[in-house]
Formats: sequence, structure tokens, C-alpha cells
Amino acid sequence: MLRKFKASVVAALCTAALGAGITGCEADSMDDWDPFAGTSLGAELDPISGIEKIKVGGRSVNVSCSGTPAQGRPVIVLLHGGGDGLDKLAALQKTLSKKNRTCSYDRLGAGASDKPDGPQDFAATGKILTGVLDRVAGENPVVLAGHSLGGLVAARYAPDHQDRVKGLVLLDTTSPTMQDDITKAIPESAKGPAAEVRAQNLAIFQGQNPEQLVIADGKVLSAGNIPVEVVKHGQQYLAAVPTYGPRLEQAWTAGQRKWLALSGDSRLSTAAKSGHYIYVDQPDVAVQAIERVTAQAARQASGG
Repeated sequence: MLRKFKASVVAALCTAALGAGITGCEADSMDDWDPFAGTSLGAELDPISGIEKIKVGGRSVNVSCSGTPAQGRPVIVLLHGGGDGLDKLAALQKTLSKKNRTCSYDRLGAGASDKPDGPQDFAATGKILTGVLDRVAGENPVVLAGHSLGGLVAARYAPDHQDRVKGLVLLDTTSPTMQDDITKAIPESAKGPAAEVRAQNLAIFQGQNPEQLVIADGKVLSAGNIPVEVVKHGQQYLAAVPTYGPRLEQAWTAGQRKWLALSGDSRLSTAAKSGHYIYVDQPDVAVQAIERVTAQAARQASGG
């Protein structure tokens, strides 16, 4: 019971599983990084249909795309949570692709993509995302829809790429100040399961996760006046943490509100019947939010 409890809370709070060791490649080495180094693109490539491995920065990245491409229409790109992969998003992608071109990918260290050479920061994982978008969307605008850690990656990426990111959907996304949230909600003096949750989360944020991503706290920057929907869980599973559960729930909700600063056109809603995996517990809520943002982004792109 304790093992199951700890695993679910750690997965939800940190969005990654403990495990991968850190080797010595620093993110600074990617400053002059070419997303298609060692790749011969030649003429325009055919759209990806199904699952395909592509080369981005010399690394193999597992990508899945479905739905009919449309010139000038936003491409939806789904970003999985920590410890997950694109396979977890397959049902969501299938539903969305009935109306929209929809793609997903495994970040380095996840699913069937290559492992990173060493520690990653948001700039490094963002460069991989850029290479993926170049391949799956081309000149078309994109809507990023991310769950948990995937939402954090999307939200950190969008402000610096306003030329192409025209909408965001954040599904129970990791707080922009999650490390600070955890240390304040669960003090160092905590004992038992709560202390273990604290220690495991802090280790994960320091890079002890399969993606070797150092998950640093930071301010929420503006991504322009793009449509943004933030959807948080309604089933308060974090309250199960002994003594400190209510604090964790309060911190999580506060973290969701912080993401509203991404845009002047943002909204926060609650998936009343969902735990952390909103797109699994209430897929209709996730689909409707993503389709609303995509439709609005399409209207703005066409000048409507």
C-alpha cells in the first residue's frame, strides 16, 4: 500500500521516475546546435503518417502523426508527462486527429527516443522540440498541449517562440515554482512517507530522472496574447499525503494559477472527476479544451 501510495504521489508531483544516472555533457555545449545536423533533408519531406524515427541534432527522436495536414492550419503537438511516452497519448491523439493534424513525440530519455548524453535544461529540451516542430509542422502554426512535465516544457518554450506557438493547453501541469512549493509544503523536519516524497521529488528536480532534465524554478514569461487553457485536477489525491497533503493541494492549485500569466487570453478550469491524468480520466475535457484553443488559433491565423 505504501509503495503504491508513494509511486502515485511522486509521479504526480514530479512527473518523472527516478533512475537515470548523470554523465558529463553540459547543456552549454548545445549553444551552436543545429537541429538537423547530419541529416539530409533535400526537398520538402512527405508528411509523417503513423510512428516514425526522425533525426534531430544527430539524435533519434520517436514521432507519431495522424490526421490530414492543412496549409496554414495549426498542428496540434502533444507533450507527455515525465515517466511516460507518446504511447500514453495515443487515444487522445486518435480523437483529436479526426478534426486536426495531431502529432506527439518522445523526448530524449523517454519512450523509443535516444537517451540524452548528459544533463538537460529547458533550453536543451526546447531545441529538440524545435527540430520536431520543423519536421511535423513546417511553416504552419502550432498548438502545444502538454500534461504535467510536458506542460512545463511547453510553457517554458512558448514565450521564446511566439512566431510559431499560437496556443497552449496545460493539463495539470507542473508548477513553475514546484521545487520551492514542495520544500515549503513539506518541511525538512518531516518524517515517514512525507519525508520520502520530499526527498524523491527534490532528487528528480535535480536531474535524477530518465530525461536527465534539471527542472529549475522560474518566472512565468509572456507568450503574447495567444489562447491558453489551464486545466487542473478536481480529485484531491495529494491530500492523501500524511499531515502535509492539504498544503500540497493548495500549492498545486496556486501553481496552476501562476500559468495564467502566460497570456492576456488565458483561463483556468477544473476537471472535477479527474486525478492527475485528466486526458485519461476525462478525455472529453482534454479534447474540448484543445479543440477550443486550436479553433481560436486558426481564426487568429486567418485574420478572423
